[in-house]
Amino acid sequence: MSAREQRQVASDAGLSKQRVVVEAIRLADREGVDGLSMRRLAGALGAGAMSLYHYVASKEELLDAMIDAVYEEIELPPEETDWQSAMRRRAVSARQVLARHPWANGLIESRTSPGPANLRHHEAVTACLRRAGFPVLMATHANWLLDSYIYGFALQEASLPFDTADELADIIEDVFLPQLPPDEFPYLNESAAALVAAGFDPAEEFMFGLDLVLAALEPLRASA
Repeated sequence: MSAREQRQVASDAGLSKQRVVVEAIRLADREGVDGLSMRRLAGALGAGAMSLYHYVASKEELLDAMIDAVYEEIELPPEETDWQSAMRRRAVSARQVLARHPWANGLIESRTSPGPANLRHHEAVTACLRRAGFPVLMATHANWLLDSYIYGFALQEASLPFDTADELADIIEDVFLPQLPPDEFPYLNESAAALVAAGFDPAEEFMFGLDLVLAALEPLRASA
């Protein structure tokens, strides 16, 4: 065996499926999932590209494992509280996880070979709604609505050109207002001025909308 082959074997010996998945998530977090390839991942691990297939048979299997690791980070709805509090905690956790892994938003519900964390998550959410009294179909409606809100907000939040209330105020004053003649856009001017004066923080919008969704679902649970 050549010296190069010996070094490659020694490098590959430190691999595991967990290490492969963790490094793949790290690459996706930094550069997005579109540029992720087995060859690129192998280079980041200092391993031979073919050696990765011992741990994941294909890129699709790798994506399944990555999404399962993302689900592992999301807090399950706790059983010791009311359904709205439980779903609120799960929603807040999901938003935080998607902020850490924005690439996952477009993949999180797309997997047809879900892993154990994925299945545990969906079982726990469904169980929370069913134990609260939602019939099967109404629980599905509620779950779908909540996920649409969480994923949609995370997608919108990730694409905003600002991160804080101060940055938003600067953009409104320096970028947006010069494009809004008051006589042509009086309501947009009014809104912009009010947002700056109030120190509006778009991050707070998540809880505002989430509480509305939960409140709207409560009478449907009760009537059902």
